[in-house]
Amino acid sequence: MTHSFRMAITRLVIAFNRARDWLIAAIVLSLLKLISLLPATSASNSVDRAARLIGPRTSRHRLALFNLKRAFPEKSDEERQQIALDMWGNMARLAAEYVFLDQIFDFDPDATEPGRIEVEGVDIFLKLRDSGKPFIVFTAHTGNFELLPIAAASYGLDVMAMFRPPNNPYIARKVLAARRTSMGHLVPSRAGAAFTLARRLEAGGGVGVLVDQKFHKGTKTRFFGLEAQTNPLLAKLVRQFDCEVYPARSVRLPNGRHRLIVEPAVTIPREANGGVDVAATSQMLNDKVESWVREYPGQWQWFHDRWNIKHMVK
Repeated sequence: MTHSFRMAITRLVIAFNRARDWLIAAIVLSLLKLISLLPATSASNSVDRAARLIGPRTSRHRLALFNLKRAFPEKSDEERQQIALDMWGNMARLAAEYVFLDQIFDFDPDATEPGRIEVEGVDIFLKLRDSGKPFIVFTAHTGNFELLPIAAASYGLDVMAMFRPPNNPYIARKVLAARRTSMGHLVPSRAGAAFTLARRLEAGGGVGVLVDQKFHKGTKTRFFGLEAQTNPLLAKLVRQFDCEVYPARSVRLPNGRHRLIVEPAVTIPREANGGVDVAATSQMLNDKVESWVREYPGQWQWFHDRWNIKHMVK
């Protein structure tokens, strides 16, 4: 095979992938546009029902059930199937809620009547806003986790959040544009992201990190008793800046409501010399996320290849 022929094949494959991504993005974004014509509650309920029908027919559903069987061997097949269906419903609602962020996020710190959003840990938000010290907030892909930085902003708390863009570049651009309107500073999780977060902490600011994703060449930890690799970034930032670390999560409630919870600062594991124990800190993050997922298993993304076992699923 000549070099010119290989180059032609490569260009053809790249063009095909771009065309496929564009077509998928066009379909997804058109559906979201149609959803925007409905009232927020009706749209959320409709996509939930649709996802519970479509999701089980995808290969990702098989991965979700495989993950669930390993994580919850004590549960029945029916219980695990129900968790997977709840997961698809949650993911569909999350997608639809991008369209209605302004309507959904009705939280007012001074309101006397509850709205769609309730917040636990208001005192922590205010403490972080007024302290002038660097801090890290970590969360996971549970409920509508996108609401957390919006809640922080409602208290005047500016948090620089690192996120993983969708693989589809056309969808990624649209999602990033939507996030920028209401979620403050955003840092895509690519080369240079750690340096950007470090500069924010050095300036006395706050950063937000999602900690439940697979990370190649990460720290070896356990998650649901199974070996998993975890990004050591948070532990290394704490080691460098000696900042406090706060867990935060979003819980989806019935009737289109959400509870956002900010917990007190965690105690960071230390080595004998007083330095941050990176491995133990990474494990602590996993343990906290696992406790959240066990409480609301249908609100976590089981189709994500957290344990790097996708190749084992048939």
